[in-house]
Amino acid sequence: MKSTILKGIYPILATPFTETGEVDEMSLRELVRFQLQAGVDGIALFGMASEMYTLLDEEKALIAEVVVDEVRGRVPLVFGSGHTGLEVAVQLSIRAERAGADALMVLPPYMAKPDGTRLYDYFAAIAKAVDIPIMIQDAPLASGVNIPSALMAKLSKEFENIAYVKVEAPPTPAKTTEVLEQSDGRLTVFGGMNGMYFYEELKRGAVGTMPACEFPEVCVKIYQAFQAGDRETARRTFYQYLPFMRIGTLPGMAMAVHKEVLKAGGVIRSAYVRNPNAPIDARTLEEVMETLQGLDLLALNWTARRTQ
Repeated sequence: MKSTILKGIYPILATPFTETGEVDEMSLRELVRFQLQAGVDGIALFGMASEMYTLLDEEKALIAEVVVDEVRGRVPLVFGSGHTGLEVAVQLSIRAERAGADALMVLPPYMAKPDGTRLYDYFAAIAKAVDIPIMIQDAPLASGVNIPSALMAKLSKEFENIAYVKVEAPPTPAKTTEVLEQSDGRLTVFGGMNGMYFYEELKRGAVGTMPACEFPEVCVKIYQAFQAGDRETARRTFYQYLPFMRIGTLPGMAMAVHKEVLKAGGVIRSAYVRNPNAPIDARTLEEVMETLQGLDLLALNWTARRTQ
């Protein structure tokens, strides 16, 4: 297995579109530069916050090529490669490895809900097909599939490259403890759910988080303070931004929230989202921005700081 150690802040990269709905390569490159300037430890592509379920195969290939070119090996890249069918998930995983992924984030099948045997076979097939680390995405609110900790522990014992779990099954702090204990430390845990429980997850043994991508420097500050033993700074920063993290999970509108913030500061040019995601109205946008009053978010000052 190719060894890539993942820890820290791995934002899920949004997919910028033009106002007519095509992938916006210029904004995508600027978004990657924004992440790197914020000091992220890695970048994740093709997660739920990437609107991956709306992307064509050729668009995914383009996005991967652009991001790999822009990053130039400076941080690891994690590609989402889950699918609702085993064979397709295997092929997507192989393609992702060839395209430059350092690790995979794999959502379980999400159309026909699998039983334990089918779940095991699905992840086992992917593990056998690639040589890079695999992160199981335990996200029942998104997939409708709850993955038992015991099953993930079994997979980690039998397949060396199944080494990570992105815990998004609430309550995530409790599930973090459960995964770590049942796997005897073989599995490393990242948080998700837009960072809403990040501080508590760190206290439970998580090594990082994979939130949306409009507040990377905030997560970096929380993580670095916690790692340095400054829990007061980590705690205070987390609770200052928690209302903003929470509003970034609005059902049906979360993708638009992320993009409106990125657009407001000039990181991307359009907040266009693809169906079935919905744009947000002016009143909702006002409520989003209200959560940031008195706070200094890099995304909202990107153009000004970049030109200084």
